[in-house]
Amino acid sequence: MAVDIGSVKSPSKFAWAAFDVPIQDTIAEGRDPNSAMERMAAGFADNRRAVLLLESPRSVPVPDADDTRWRWLGKAREGEGNRPWSAGTGAGVLATGLAQAGWILSRLAAVTPDLMVTTQPDQRQAGRARLLLAEALVSGAGRPVPVAAGQHAADASAAGRAMVERLRWRPAGFGVRCAPHKPMNLLAATALWAELALNPDKLHNDVLVVRVKPVPVQP
Repeated sequence: MAVDIGSVKSPSKFAWAAFDVPIQDTIAEGRDPNSAMERMAAGFADNRRAVLLLESPRSVPVPDADDTRWRWLGKAREGEGNRPWSAGTGAGVLATGLAQAGWILSRLAAVTPDLMVTTQPDQRQAGRARLLLAEALVSGAGRPVPVAAGQHAADASAAGRAMVERLRWRPAGFGVRCAPHKPMNLLAATALWAELALNPDKLHNDVLVVRVKPVPVQP
C-alpha cells in the first residue's frame, strides 16, 4: 500500500492506493487513514505480508556529535538532489507524516497483535517480518499526471506501482542514504512508539526510499 501524506481536512489531501504484487494495477484506494488501516488489517487477517509506503521523509541525517559537525545539520540526504527533506515542503510533510504514520501503526498494533515489522527489505524477503515500512519520493519531474481523483490519488498510485516494480526486480542498495552521517530512522521510531514488534537496532539504519520515475511525455 502506498500513502500520499496530507491534510485530512475536507477536501482531503490524503490518499492511499493498494496493490497485489506482481500486478501493477490498483486493487483498492481511499482518501482517509482509517480505510487504509482497515485494508491492511484485512490482508494480515488472511495471513498475508505487506509494504506500507509513505510519501514523507522518514529518515534524517544526524552528524557526529562533536563541536564542528553542527554545520551539517539540515543538509540533504545523499541521492535527494534538489528536493531535500529539510526544505519547506519536505519539512512540513515530515511533521504531518509523523502524526499520520503514528496513528495508522497504532491502529494496526491494536487490531493485529504480534505483528512483526521491519524497515529493511532483506528481512521481509527472508520472511522474518510481515510488514515492511518504507518511504516514497514523489516530487519534481517524477510527479505523475493528475487523474480524475486528483493529484494526491495520482501520487499514491504512482508510488505504489514503483514499489511493485521494486519488489519484482529486487535491486540491491538504497537510492537515498543519510551517509556520511548517522541515520535517524523515523519509521522505526514510529513503529516502536506504536508498540509494534521491531528490533530497536533499526533506529540507526537507513530506510528504503522508492523514487517515482518521471512520467514519459506523450508525443
